[in-house]
Amino acid sequence: MRAQSDIRILYLEDDETLAFLTSDHLSLKGYEVVHVETGEEALSQVNASHFDLCILDIMLPGIDGLTVAERIRKANREVPIIFLSARTLVEDRITALRIGADDYLVKPFRIEELLLKIEVFLRRSGAVNTAIEEYVASDVVFRPTEFRIQLFDKDVKLTAREAEVLEFLWKHANKTLKREEILLAVWGDDDYFLGRSLDVFISRLRKMLAETHLEIENVHGVGFVFHVTN
Repeated sequence: MRAQSDIRILYLEDDETLAFLTSDHLSLKGYEVVHVETGEEALSQVNASHFDLCILDIMLPGIDGLTVAERIRKANREVPIIFLSARTLVEDRITALRIGADDYLVKPFRIEELLLKIEVFLRRSGAVNTAIEEYVASDVVFRPTEFRIQLFDKDVKLTAREAEVLEFLWKHANKTLKREEILLAVWGDDDYFLGRSLDVFISRLRKMLAETHLEIENVHGVGFVFHVTN
């Protein structure tokens, strides 16, 4: 694993006080934090250098955080993206996840929760050098630590959260999983908002696997079964 001092985090936030406090906590943990106040600055930084994780506010003057995330995702499917936003509507969270965010924290948030999520995503990202574990079924090869799934002759990049959900499903292939089990294992909680988030990720994974023999079956009122046959 690389030293934390080598981990670079892009932090987009226009609230000066919040930005100072959050950046200070991240710096004390040893991370290199690049703080910017506008979407334009964020995109300039992303285009100019490498980041291991991005933390984005949504409501900004000019280019908003959603647009920034969308442009980042078009160029990079791997880097984890966490939104910190005062927006509390379910629709806002769903929109962020559909764009490609890995997580969404509502302000005010606990800094301990943010730090934990950062650690989890960095362990699952290219910031961690671990042996590649493969899940193989017929012409499908899934490499969770690389956020990569090979479908026949096509190589598809996953987000950190997509890889985490798929890995949990694959570890429990052909078994009925309760929604609560998946939520607690992947998100650490099973509230209503996270349940909606899970539905978004399941939908995205189904779309990726649509042309394969792998299937994520919905078990009404219970959860899901990930059908895998070799």
